[in-house]
Amino acid sequence: MYGLELTPEHPVATLSDFAVAAESAGLDAAFVSHHYNNRDQFVALTDIARETDDIRLGPGIANPYETHPVTLASRMATLEELSGGRGLFGIGPGDKSTLANLGYDQDGALRRTLETFKVAQRLWAGERVDHDGTFRAEDAALNYEVGSIPVYVGAQGPHMTRMAAKHADGVLFNGSHRRDYEWAAKQVAQGLEERPDHRGEFDFGAYASVSIAEDEQAAREAARPPVAFITGSAAPPLLERHGLDRERAEEISAAISRGDFEEAFGAVTPAMIDAFCITGTPGTVTGQIESVLEYADSFVAGSPLGPDVETAIELLGDAIGRVDSA
Repeated sequence: MYGLELTPEHPVATLSDFAVAAESAGLDAAFVSHHYNNRDQFVALTDIARETDDIRLGPGIANPYETHPVTLASRMATLEELSGGRGLFGIGPGDKSTLANLGYDQDGALRRTLETFKVAQRLWAGERVDHDGTFRAEDAALNYEVGSIPVYVGAQGPHMTRMAAKHADGVLFNGSHRRDYEWAAKQVAQGLEERPDHRGEFDFGAYASVSIAEDEQAAREAARPPVAFITGSAAPPLLERHGLDRERAEEISAAISRGDFEEAFGAVTPAMIDAFCITGTPGTVTGQIESVLEYADSFVAGSPLGPDVETAIELLGDAIGRVDSA
């Protein structure tokens, strides 16, 4: 699977145009990200489903805190129905600092994520569900037929990555550097050792920040916002893996939490961009995607895509075409 992430900082109609362009460029999937101060991801996905024919689509990712997991399962099932069976359920704990702004604690993130998609799978299979864990549900059911929807867990840390490999259909591993995928492949392998045969094949998906343009410097500048968010939420072991300044990362996180995005983006260093974004000209990006796919099975290009999204989608399609033909 080759896909891309669309961020609803753009109007919904524009996102649908981007998805149509991605489909024309030969991409297989479009994931729509979520942030409370952007447009609603499921509204955007609904419009994309209506405007496209073949591309698979889903949240990238939804979190199981703001919306009750049973309601979230129904929203995903509705998208699956509307799209004619093209749904992909991207589920993960979400951004800790963003959830804190809404008054949610991210305690028990792994268990909450696991319970959410396990309950969803039971509901989609037509079961009535009683659940008492990180959330409660009593005699929950969907009164329409759904079937099976692939579940992709958004992950970055070792425990979530291993859990995904054991229980889900795939992982959307948040990383952009070969070094991170070499590490993640070991976590996936450990999870697969405990994976029951009846769960079938597992898709190790790279969910990488990408900024592509004909002008390398323009591509790097466009990478600052997503790199700031990645750096601000990065765990200490991840920062250490890339030799990044932990104190600088904490300053970026604090700036994001108080809404001072200009300061956060300005504090991003070249080393952070190198660690947390695949960026540059089409030739450079092709090589970096190839290095990631030495470990991963699939590749999803995440935000920002490039300084001009429409052009970036076209360039990304060409870059992926070169990867496939190599």
